[in-house]
Amino acid sequence: MNIATTLIVALATLISGCGKEPAPAPTPNEDKTTIELKQANATDNTVEVAVTLQNADVAYCLLLDADSATPQLTAMMKGEKLTESTTITFDGLESGYTYKVYGIAARNSVYTNVVGIEVRTSGEIDYNFPDEGVKAITTTASKSMLFKEVAASDTSKLPADAVEITIDNKTHYQSMEGFGPAITGSAAYNLSKMKEADRAKILKDAFHPTEGLGYNYIRISIGCSDFSLQEFTWCDQEGLEFFGVHDEDKTYLFPILREILAINPDVKIIAAPWTAPLWMKVGRYDNNPYNKWAGGKLNPEYYDEYAQYLVMWVEEMEANGFKIESITPQNEPLHDGNSASTYMSWEQQRNFIKNNLGPAFEAAGLDTKIWIYDHNFDVTDFVKNIYADKEASKYVEGSAWHAYGGSSSALAQIYKADPTKSIYFTEQSIGTWCPNFGDNLLWHIREVCLGTINNYCRAVVLWNFMLDAERGPNRPGGCQTCYGFVDCDGSYAYNTLTYRSHWYAIGHMSKVVQRDAQRIKSSASGVTLSAFENPDGTLSAVVLNDKDEDKQVVVRSPKGDFVLTLAGRSVTSIIW
Repeated sequence: MNIATTLIVALATLISGCGKEPAPAPTPNEDKTTIELKQANATDNTVEVAVTLQNADVAYCLLLDADSATPQLTAMMKGEKLTESTTITFDGLESGYTYKVYGIAARNSVYTNVVGIEVRTSGEIDYNFPDEGVKAITTTASKSMLFKEVAASDTSKLPADAVEITIDNKTHYQSMEGFGPAITGSAAYNLSKMKEADRAKILKDAFHPTEGLGYNYIRISIGCSDFSLQEFTWCDQEGLEFFGVHDEDKTYLFPILREILAINPDVKIIAAPWTAPLWMKVGRYDNNPYNKWAGGKLNPEYYDEYAQYLVMWVEEMEANGFKIESITPQNEPLHDGNSASTYMSWEQQRNFIKNNLGPAFEAAGLDTKIWIYDHNFDVTDFVKNIYADKEASKYVEGSAWHAYGGSSSALAQIYKADPTKSIYFTEQSIGTWCPNFGDNLLWHIREVCLGTINNYCRAVVLWNFMLDAERGPNRPGGCQTCYGFVDCDGSYAYNTLTYRSHWYAIGHMSKVVQRDAQRIKSSASGVTLSAFENPDGTLSAVVLNDKDEDKQVVVRSPKGDFVLTLAGRSVTSIIW
């Protein structure tokens, strides 16, 4: 075909098409299956989602958290099933939260891809912050913070690396009785040297249940200790007919106790003798008379007299207005080198309690408790052996402990030996052997406070409440290097007091742990803590961060959740 022919054919084709209908434009596939989701409405606890289906005989919708991955078909088929376009209501949701709603549709078992939209309830997010708020106080080893209030926040901006502390008040352990200092003869003397107004301030700071730290436990000596002005008992002349209140206690101890009880009538008083009257003592290794304050042992021939002496002491104290919660038969019975001391083996203590002291208390109708041992963690058989003797053990309410040797973990053995008996911590001093405030604070919180409590201890009492600038008054042969909770200078003025680590250690416990609080289950990693449920329904915890770095923690509890920053090398007490 030549060029001319080709043109004629093309022209003819063009002319033949004139006047005919144009071909229809392409249209979407009317058989395509689709699902469309759109939020229609919301309340604080519900969202409504409009679901539009096209060419589908079944569909499924599923609501998940906003950060959830797109679900697979098997998961989608566990959601809401529908067979026509409709509106679905999802309820029981959190106020102010964002969620994801996913949908999938099918016809003849051929499914579309999963589609999804974000939906949000109305209102504000409830981050479960405690209804009554959170109060937290912190003391750092560096003293940069001393009982300083720190703010807790809700979990809306929870740090990714926050340590989680879980509090479970469904699991209860021992009940708590209290915390406080020893009012030794020296402490009473130093307090008595202060001006009345200054003394009232420091005692209120320590003992007032709401305006102070709430100390509610004190320990005193039966007669003298190594922190007295002299050695004495209440019967230094042979014969119980000469029994009577010693002038030193009448002059210094009694007035201070009355002032403390006026501030806080709920203070409990516990007591221990450092020595028996000299006329009741014989040599430790023989039965020859022993006319020395330090050492010796109680003469078995005077067991009855000594039991009556202790009965008389309790009765006289109570006649003067001082209810005695408990006594131990002997302070530090295995240490006979103190300025005033008496050796007492476990066998001797067992026999004395079983045959003399227990029956004497019972006959006198005293409800004062008898605790045994009153010495260091490193000898546990002393207590376990007495508990094994049921005739002695029936008079014993519990055991008392010091931390000059061994570890508080030993108390787990004591609890296991007899879970019906109570455990108490009754003495630990600080002094020039460890002058660093921060090291003392952290050790006492970890080992003495939390360490004993997490091993079923019910009360923690530390040593001298107040000593002077010379670490006294003290006795030759006793501790010459001890510090008090607070130390005074020669002015005995309130505004010149030096506050030592014991002041803060005990204060961090007493401020948030109420009497009869129950220790409850708690768990965390990287921090040490004890947690409690108080009688007024509040929860509390004391948390130690002994690492150099600050730690952010999130506390999860039945009373709410919150976030706190724990300063490096610090103790924080929390109540909510």
